[in-house]
Amino acid sequence: MRVRGVLFDAGGVLTRPVGGRWNPRFDFETIVTAHHPDVRQDLFAAAIDAGQRFLDASPTTARRTAYHREMLTVLGIGDPSEPLLRQLEAPAAGPVIEVYTDVRRVLEQLRAAGVRMSVVSDNWAGLEATFAGLDIGHYFEGFAISEILGCRKPDPRMYAEGSRLLGLEPHECLFIDDDPALVAAAVALGYHGLTLDREAAPPAPAGVITTLDDLIPALRTGAR
Repeated sequence: MRVRGVLFDAGGVLTRPVGGRWNPRFDFETIVTAHHPDVRQDLFAAAIDAGQRFLDASPTTARRTAYHREMLTVLGIGDPSEPLLRQLEAPAAGPVIEVYTDVRRVLEQLRAAGVRMSVVSDNWAGLEATFAGLDIGHYFEGFAISEILGCRKPDPRMYAEGSRLLGLEPHECLFIDDDPALVAAAVALGYHGLTLDREAAPPAPAGVITTLDDLIPALRTGAR
């Protein structure tokens, strides 16, 4: 049966971080320093590493406040003020993520071909609003977000929610992610799967594409 729906990962597939870093966002150091001018700048790298370990160890998407507290503790700020925490969690003054140049073109082609689309992302709630602000939210029929579902990929519930949002069975859907292990998990559940590796040198191995433009011919030939 031909693929009728595509489940997209978000980061690394559709979007990339402004400033080149996903977590914490690009203005973390600026905000902390504004509240604590004497903070040791040489500790920021260790704090960011501790924050990433905290995220990786969490079985579900960690709360932003807990994540920020973890890093602030390493910076010697064991009792952060509410204004500091609020500013770290508030919307940034400018865009935090941006869309890859091939995204809008491919999403438009998929929609024209009648392919239905959803997003399956290990992310905090609010991704829908972010995508709306990037003017790509209207392409998707729904968002399966880890913080809301209380689990992360490769938990089968993440993929199941992505296809449920489209009203389709797994074998009717293709899942695309930049993590091959998460794609393999989807395939084991009966989905079609492709890994997007934007850094790979062509020719890409089977099951891997290097640009979203390659998704259209892959759907025509059938991907697994």
